[in-house]
Amino acid sequence: MTRAEFAKYLDHTVLKPDSTRRDARRVCEEAKANGFAAACILPAWVADAADILEGSGVAVCTVVGFPHGNAPAQAKAAETAIAVADGATEIDTVLNVSALKSGSDLLVMEDLEAVVEAAELGGALVKVILECALLTDDEKRRAARMCVEAGAAFVKTSTGFASSGATADDVRLLRAAVGPDVGVKAAGGIRTVEDALAMIEAGANRVGTSAGVALVEAFRE
Repeated sequence: MTRAEFAKYLDHTVLKPDSTRRDARRVCEEAKANGFAAACILPAWVADAADILEGSGVAVCTVVGFPHGNAPAQAKAAETAIAVADGATEIDTVLNVSALKSGSDLLVMEDLEAVVEAAELGGALVKVILECALLTDDEKRRAARMCVEAGAAFVKTSTGFASSGATADDVRLLRAAVGPDVGVKAAGGIRTVEDALAMIEAGANRVGTSAGVALVEAFRE
């Protein structure tokens, strides 16, 4: 794998609540300079990101229902529509974990379908964050199947705000659950090239990290 190919796996990310507009713009410039797959920034700065990344081939990614995922489906759909109108091309939405654990699969599906529909109206794709640290393996599989049924483009391991982040075991489980045609994004605590490559080997085709620049600089072809 070349450094450029490795960079194309990475969603360069800044989602801390105390991050600034300057931080978001810096991450976008770094994403463009390094040829990352996407820059993932807070919803407030999507329009800035769209301006910076226009024509670069780097996707504008933002989050919906972040980080807990428990807002009503209508609110998450509205949030998605605003982000897409501002220029987002990828939406990382948080699964309604409370509904999943309550056995309210219909509510989970309504939530997912509302976000996917709002995103697709604007030509954006959806990645669904399952927050694997909070789920049993059976719940992860059940959630992943619903994501596929709802039309999500990816399932994603973590927000980075739970007790633990991505693991290779969770990536393998999700890859098996969704099959070869739906993406798997590993995120949360990925700080080294070895970590990122372990996720890719396990089946991830995106890796979310706030350390994107350091990772490509450390990568050895």
